[in-house]
Amino acid sequence: MLLRFRSRDGMHRVSCELNDSLGTVLEKLVPQLDASADLNTFMINDKPGDQGAHPVRVIAGKSLEELGLKHGDIVFVNYSLKENTSQSVAVSSTTTTINPLRVKELPVDVELDEEKGLIPRKRSDLCKHGDKGMCEYCSPLPPWDKEYHETNKIKHISFHSYLQKVNSQVNKSNGSSYMSPLSQLNYKIDRHCSNGHEPWPRGICSKCQPSAITLQQQEFRMVDHVEFQDSQLVNEFIESWRFTGMQRIGYLYGTYAKYDSTPLGIKAIVEAIYEPMQHDEQDGLTMDMESIMEEMKQIDSTAKEMGLSRIGFIFTDLTDAGNGDGSVFCKRHKDSYFLTSFEIIMAAQHQLRHPNVCKYSEQGEFSSKFVTCVVSGNLDGEIDISSYQVSREAEALVDADMISGSTHPTMAWINETTNERYVPELFYMKQNEYGVTVKANAKPAFPVDYLLVSLTHGFPKLEDEESSKLQFLSVKGFPWANRQSMGQSQDYQELKKWIVNPINDGDFNKLQERLSNFHTLLYMKTLDILSPEEWQLLLKTAIVSPETTAEDRSEFLFQLVSTPGWQTLVMILQETA
Repeated sequence: MLLRFRSRDGMHRVSCELNDSLGTVLEKLVPQLDASADLNTFMINDKPGDQGAHPVRVIAGKSLEELGLKHGDIVFVNYSLKENTSQSVAVSSTTTTINPLRVKELPVDVELDEEKGLIPRKRSDLCKHGDKGMCEYCSPLPPWDKEYHETNKIKHISFHSYLQKVNSQVNKSNGSSYMSPLSQLNYKIDRHCSNGHEPWPRGICSKCQPSAITLQQQEFRMVDHVEFQDSQLVNEFIESWRFTGMQRIGYLYGTYAKYDSTPLGIKAIVEAIYEPMQHDEQDGLTMDMESIMEEMKQIDSTAKEMGLSRIGFIFTDLTDAGNGDGSVFCKRHKDSYFLTSFEIIMAAQHQLRHPNVCKYSEQGEFSSKFVTCVVSGNLDGEIDISSYQVSREAEALVDADMISGSTHPTMAWINETTNERYVPELFYMKQNEYGVTVKANAKPAFPVDYLLVSLTHGFPKLEDEESSKLQFLSVKGFPWANRQSMGQSQDYQELKKWIVNPINDGDFNKLQERLSNFHTLLYMKTLDILSPEEWQLLLKTAIVSPETTAEDRSEFLFQLVSTPGWQTLVMILQETA
């Protein structure tokens, strides 16, 4: 389509698409304007004059379709002139400038962005060329190839495969312009509509109200695999249920890395689990999110110093089968549910709090890499782990407050329209009694399976020599935080038994192993005895990373034990009764 822009410099024409954002179109317009135009003062209107004009920075992220613009429309652009023209600016939906978003992606995203991820194929019997030739029967497949994923039983393509697929459709190789291939879903009603009516609920129009939503299974997943670095980590987490019979929840800390079992895949490497304050019961648990936010903020900060971030959460749903052999009931399977509607909403809320930074998104963020793990019984009555994420649609529905949990675990209830929210028509695709796929009205409730994305999980392979970014030498031994219900507490007495005894025995290897413990480090940080320099020396001693050898860590330990802060800590512990 073609849009015409009327400015003080005359009439300008810009070629664009209906789903382009206003900011993208204005980036094409900028070179045609006066070089002294102050782009921060851009105002647009559908008629001449300043009355009813809207600042570009407010609506830059909206598409032309959302703004009601069509082929041949005239848009009036007003702006002021600036004295200094040396600084270039650009329009975006999240800033007051018009430059492409500069975002800092995760290292794994930067690494995968440089790879093509092509799937190699062997020479076929249909090939007629020589050994160095290539044809349609043996040429590499794109990383999103559907047949390859079905053959290898990979349910979802990876995020970077999906990104390449969408980018190849949006930005052609011979194109002269670039459009962001990704955009965050937003189902909220626009309270700053430019159509001249009062905001919702006193006014509404086709521009500001969200369109009807058709729920579909998400074809990609942000994370493909969850890898627990040590089986003892999961066993220690489950130990709380074994001891008390109560359910438990914990946050996963770790990093992200490449996952080679799927093209351009990503795995979440779990190095530690932290259990926040909670009130656990046999059939569930209660956790006050507001009260633990300050606690988790401190834990996140300390974990960041260790090179870790919060990458997910895990909870138990276990019931002893009563057979006396440790077997548990199987509650979650294909004929019941995998995640309940309440759990899906909780997962969506966590994913919204931990957005994925992405330079290919108009908003600089796209979905989330935050994972959800459930410890429950499998069909054999054994304790097993299941890993999930929820879809972008689930995030948008929860963000717009459109759904609630229901008493039926497999169904999500659709909220009614109120003064605070507008809920459009929701549909989903299903097979009727004749086996035909039809569109069904989702109200008043719909199956939550449409919002679920399944992941694989496991432990590192013994033959895999690739080490993680960091790891801890000990998982169990020192009490975990907030386990008073198990009769455990973190105090001076426990720390004394944990680190002073090896000192008295002169066993520095055991001391170093016990210092290399996530929960020990967290507790020692709260004591605030070591200086910042001594704390960094402790981290170098405790954390196993590719950058340091065992000899280096031993040298750091000998430096640490001679510092004033460490000697003060040991003296306090030795005087503890």
